[in-house]
Amino acid sequence: MGVKVGVLALQGDVAEHIAAFRDALSDRPGSSVVPLRKAADLAGLDALAIPGGESTTISRLIVKNGLYEALREFEGGVFATCAGMVLTADRVDDTRVRPLGLIPMRVERNAFGRQVDSREALLEVKGLAEPFRAVFIRAPVATEVGPGVEVLARIPEGIVAARSGRHMAFAFHPELGGDLRLHRMFLQGLEV
Repeated sequence: MGVKVGVLALQGDVAEHIAAFRDALSDRPGSSVVPLRKAADLAGLDALAIPGGESTTISRLIVKNGLYEALREFEGGVFATCAGMVLTADRVDDTRVRPLGLIPMRVERNAFGRQVDSREALLEVKGLAEPFRAVFIRAPVATEVGPGVEVLARIPEGIVAARSGRHMAFAFHPELGGDLRLHRMFLQGLEV
């Protein structure tokens, strides 16, 4: 059976998410990946990717485009990266961001500092046999998670990968680099 994934297409690395999910779904006939810009686009989706970008900008655009309540009520799985991790949290260190409250966690924006402090690292991720090359770009970290949230990866600065039910959030950019193991892990979680 095919899977339909929407990618929040308001700002950020939308094209990279679309390409990564298309590749991850290439062996599932009837699957599709579509950009999402308005609440009506959520109809029929099994999953939603919230990409990296600038979290305050994406937060404002979610409200401006009438998506806030629809995203909060979305019943499918959410795959959130970087700014998406900030938006899925229920507590954020910046009052300019209106979090969606999908995952009980506290997130600190730009935990790594400025753009020049961005980096790559090999991460041990729970559920993966081999380390994952993670690209951190002005990345957030979760400093605290609530009950039922599974920590998948941690670095000295904080939690950088977490799962809560069908939702997964990453401080880094798994859509970059061609390693689709986390996308496939997420898609398998939709079937549970």
